[in-house]
Formats: sequence, C-alpha cells, structure tokens
Amino acid sequence: MMRNILTKSASIIVGKKGKWITLGIWLLAIISFQFLLPASGDYTDDTQNPLPSDQPSIQAAAVIEEYFPNSDGLPGLITWHRESGLTEEDLADIQQISQSLTDDELTAQEMVIPYQDFPLPALMDMISEDGTTFIQTILFQSNASAEETKMGLMEFEERAVGILDVNPFEQTLDTDDLLARVTGPAGISVDATELFENADVSLLIGTVLLVLIFLLLIYRSPILPFIPLVAVGAAYAVATPILGWMAKSGWISYDSQGIAIMTVLLFGAGTDYCLFLIARFRLYLYEEKNRLKAIRHALSDTSGVIGVSGLTVVSALMALLISQYGTIHNFAVPFGLSIFIMMISSLTLVPALLSVIGRSAFFPFIPRTEAMENQRAQKKNKKVKLHKQSRFWHNVGHFAAKKPLRTILMTLAFLIGSSVFVTQIDYSYDTLSSFPEDTPSREGFALISDAFGSGDLAPVQVVFDTGGASVDVAADLENVEGIARVEEPEVSEINEHFISYQLELDANPYSNEAMDDLERIQMNAADIVLQNDLAGVWIGGQTAEQVDQRTIIAEDEVKIIALVVVVVSILLLLYLRSITAMIYLVATVLISYTSALGLGWIILHYGFDVPSISALIPIYAFVFIVALGEDYNIFMISNIWEKKRNLPLRQAIREGVGQSGGVITSAGVILAGTFAVLTTLPIQVLVQFGLITAIGVLLDTFIVRPLLVPAITSLLGKWAFWPSKQMEKKSVKEEQ
Repeated sequence: MMRNILTKSASIIVGKKGKWITLGIWLLAIISFQFLLPASGDYTDDTQNPLPSDQPSIQAAAVIEEYFPNSDGLPGLITWHRESGLTEEDLADIQQISQSLTDDELTAQEMVIPYQDFPLPALMDMISEDGTTFIQTILFQSNASAEETKMGLMEFEERAVGILDVNPFEQTLDTDDLLARVTGPAGISVDATELFENADVSLLIGTVLLVLIFLLLIYRSPILPFIPLVAVGAAYAVATPILGWMAKSGWISYDSQGIAIMTVLLFGAGTDYCLFLIARFRLYLYEEKNRLKAIRHALSDTSGVIGVSGLTVVSALMALLISQYGTIHNFAVPFGLSIFIMMISSLTLVPALLSVIGRSAFFPFIPRTEAMENQRAQKKNKKVKLHKQSRFWHNVGHFAAKKPLRTILMTLAFLIGSSVFVTQIDYSYDTLSSFPEDTPSREGFALISDAFGSGDLAPVQVVFDTGGASVDVAADLENVEGIARVEEPEVSEINEHFISYQLELDANPYSNEAMDDLERIQMNAADIVLQNDLAGVWIGGQTAEQVDQRTIIAEDEVKIIALVVVVVSILLLLYLRSITAMIYLVATVLISYTSALGLGWIILHYGFDVPSISALIPIYAFVFIVALGEDYNIFMISNIWEKKRNLPLRQAIREGVGQSGGVITSAGVILAGTFAVLTTLPIQVLVQFGLITAIGVLLDTFIVRPLLVPAITSLLGKWAFWPSKQMEKKSVKEEQ
C-alpha cells in the first residue's frame, strides 16, 4: 500500500504538468518567504544566559541585582599595560578618559568607577606589583545585547584615541608603548559574537565550494552538481526566513553558533538525500528509455528510505528540546526544521529538476539503455560500449558476507580499541580558551594573569542574609582552600541584613580547578550559615555559573542520549519491522560514536596538544553521528532486503553493498567534508565538533556500513530479519 502511494506521488511530481507546478511552488515559496519574512540573522541572540532560572548561580545573580544594584552588570575590564611600567602621565590619561565616561555615558553603560576622583598615590597602589598593568572596570547593563555592548566599547575606544592621539587597542603586545585590551565577561561576549559573525559567511562559502568540488569529481559533469546545490539552497532560502519569523514572534531562540552548524548540517545531509535519489535515477536510465519512467521508479524506490532517514534525523534533533541548557535546547527547532524542509526538497524539487533536465544532467557521461547505445554506435559506426558497474563494493560485500566472524572481530577490535580513549578525555567549560590566542579578550586575560593573577578576571560574589545577626565571616572564608583574597564586606543599602563578600580565586576562574574550588566554597558557605544561624547564602559569578553548567550538561547528556536511542530504535523498528535488525543497527552506530570520540581525542590531545575539549561536544557529536549514521544503515540495509526477495542472503548482501556502496561513499565523504569545514574556523568548540563528527561519519562510511553491518547480517542469517516476514522468504538456491 505504501509503495502504491509513493508511486502515485512520484507520478504527480514528475508528470508533464506536475514538474512545472512543483518548480513553481518552490519558486513562489522562496520569493515570498524572502520578501515577507524576516531574515534569521536579524534575530540571533548571543547574550541569552543558557542556564534556567532555578539554578543557584542565577538565583544568586537575582539577589545581587536586587540588594547590590551597583555591582550588578556585565563587567568590562580595560587592561592598560606598558611593558617598561606605567607612568604618571599614563594614569593621568586614564583619569581623563574616566572623566569622559562620567560626563557622557557610553551605550549600555551601567556604572563606572570614578578613577578621576582618586588621588594619584591611590591609583599607583592599584597598579600591579611589577608596575606594568592597571585594570579599569566598566559595568555594562546586564540585559544589553552583544551589539549594544560592542557599540559601548567602540565609543570607549574612540574617546581613548581622542585623548591619547594614538589607538592603544591596535598596539601589539611586544611594544613598549601604552596599550589596552578589553577582557572580562563584556569583552569575551563581544569577541565571541564577532568570531561567529565572521565565521558564518566564510563557513557558507567554504561549504558550498567543497560540495561543488566533490560533486564535480564524483560525477564529472558540469551540470549535475548544481542540482543538489539548488535543492539545498532552496531549502536554506525557505527555512531561514521561517526561523526568523519564529524568533521574531518569540517562539524560539537561537544563537550565531547554532546557525553556523545548521548551515553545515543542511548542506551535508541535504546533499546525501539528493545523491540517494540521483544514484537510483542514473541506474534506471540504463534500463528505461523514457526519463520520466526512470525518475518515477527512482523516486518510488528511494522516497521511503529518504523519508525515514529524514524523520530519524529530525526526531533525533528535536530530542534536544528536553535539554535544560539553553544552548543545546535552542538547537532543536532550527536543526529539525531545516532537515525537514530539506527532506521535502529532495522528494519534490530534485525529482522535478531531474525530470526536466533528464539524461543531460549527467553530461558528458550520459547513461543510456543497451538499445540506445546500439543505435548510437550504429550511427557512428563504432562498437557499443555497455555500462559496467564498479566491482569494488561488490567485493567488499562478498568478503563481509563470506567471512562474517573475521570481519566482525577485525572491525570491533579497531572500534573498541579507539573507544577506550573516551575514558581519558578532559572536558572544559572555559569559553575564553576556545578563542584564538590573538583575540583581544584572551590577550587581556593573559596580561591580567601575568600581572595580578587570573582570579581578578572574574571574581566570586558571596552574599549572606544575616537575618539581623551581627557577624563577620571574612576570616572563615579566607581559610577556605582555593581563595586567594577576600575583599572588605559590603552591606546592602536596601536591606542591611544582606552582606556581600567578593572573593578572588587562586586558579583561573574559567578552569575546572576553579569549579572544584567553588564547590568547596559552596559547602563551606553552607556550614558558615549553619554555624552562625544565618538566614541564607547565595554565590554568584562566572565560576558559579560554570559549576551549574557542568551539572546541567551532565544531566542533559544522560537524558538526551537515552531519548535519541529510544526514538531512533522505534523508527527503525517501524520501518524494518525487525527487532534484531533494530538492535544491531543501533549498536553499530553507538560504537561508531564512541570510537569517533576516542579518535578525536587522540588527534586533538596527542596530535595538537589540546588539553581538553568542550563539554558540549559529546552531546553534539552523539546526536549527529547516531542520526546521520543510521541514514546510511537504512539505505544499505534496504538494498540488502530488496535483493533478499530473490537471492540467497550472502549474494543479497554482496549485491546490496555493491549497489549502495558508491553512493553512500560519495555521500559520506561529502558529509564528512562539510563538517570538516568547521575545523577551518577560529572557534575551538566548532573545530572539535567538526573533527569528531567528520571522523564518525567516515567510520560509518568505510567501516560500519560496508563491513560490520553486512557481516553481522550474514552471521545472524535468517535471524537478522526476525520477526519480519523477510526471514520466511528464502530462495530455492538458499534452501539448496
């Protein structure tokens, strides 16, 4: 019944009128969406805190904002530095700049310290011990956008240039002139936004060029490569305005990083779906003289596989909605929607284009039937050249089917061996370390660390509600391991029961060591509350937020992995109607995922001396590797099961792997290549994600799909299809 529905749908889409109607609908959708709906880039939100409001650090931020409003805001640390030592003239210039901030506020300015009111000796005491560095603090509004904060910092730079007559922000670190760098949360936020903004355009161009080059090499046709690119471009042109409209309406939120990854996903996965259909169309052109019949057969054959593959990826991506962590949660709709629209494009726009262009799409290597080749040869008085399929993947399938146990042991030895390194991975929650070394905020952090100690960059704020009791817990806090300094307490002007202590940590406040120290501080603060019978305590700051991130991401990882496995398993079961096949297909992509993670760590850590990878990588990589890996398994196993209707199992495996091998290899190389484009970007989290996902795709393409899965299928024999009726359909040859 399903096949009849798909056949009828194919006939409509590629019919004489249907193909033009299909093309017209897509053209109308693209034009109307582009002109009537907002662009997705206009509504990216890179300032949203990814933590939910019930987290301790967010609750602490709310308490700090309410009772200590002067200390609330996004700190921008202007790091002034002169290698030979800051002079009195330098400090006088800084005071003049500070006066201008008091007289005329910057965009999004919340509060500045009035350094112009400090006597010179007091300012001299605020310089680092080596005399080289001074930190000027500006608080920007906590709810200001990255663009507003950037405008404020640009205005600050203009004022500094106007007073100094040179631009201290353009001075290199090796100079002895006065230089400045902006770091702290404000500087980091602006740098992160700029890095992703620059990455978006270069990523799109690089991905398109890579896909185009690969398609040209694979098909050696100047026409065919543009069909998948047009289909992906159409899906992108429809999906992005819808995302912009949804974001404008307040239904969803996304950031620049999400849009960047979505672009790669769309071009990689979208090209895969197009290639599945194109490969089958090409095959039928060797059998069917009428191109419309060929595209109908190809579409009815592949639409089920493309549909299930697309829904598998969409379902896995939508599972991200259960994440508590905003960055992960916000990926779900953009990724899921783009793949869903791409699936529709590959099932409608691509066949319509192929039905119009026909055999000419493959020029100059045009596929023809035997009769057409004979007729063409007679006209040219030449010998006929019949199409011959490559036997490489047939031989691979034959080996896996004939020697399944050996194949399984060899492949599992490699996959399990590389998976062992997963236990050695160190994870990081440090945004700053993912930036290039010459990023201003990272250079400013290095200057502060060398001159003052890294704890100054993001201090910890501990707020006690004394309940009216007269206490001084500074000594108790100073005795806690990991705290370098405790500043004088500040009593709230709004409610004197609330007292704030600002702590400087020994360790880099963005490091795992600092997070461990903060957890120790949290336990000691709770003990202080109990011992002194206080009403409560709240701990805020960047390190406190990272501790909450670590906890939530760990919880999300367990939930998302479990849900994706369940969702993918159910879809496989519904499509294949085989419990056995579902189990080993899911198991193979899971081992592919752990192997990719292990190999990625080997390359990054031992090859490029990367000390840790982003804690988000396991979730990102898992969803993409598992969902996209099952695409190839579905396509390949469908070919085997189709051949199994008329052939013995081993021969069906040989033919199924042989027929699907070329197209899956092409698709896998292109998909891995698109993810590998991410490694050219300056953001380490994308480099790590791109590398590990590309490795996972290549493992699926060259090890899991052509060797491990066919070998398991052969070893299990008829039980590979249980309880599907496939196991009952044995050919006479197999019985013998």
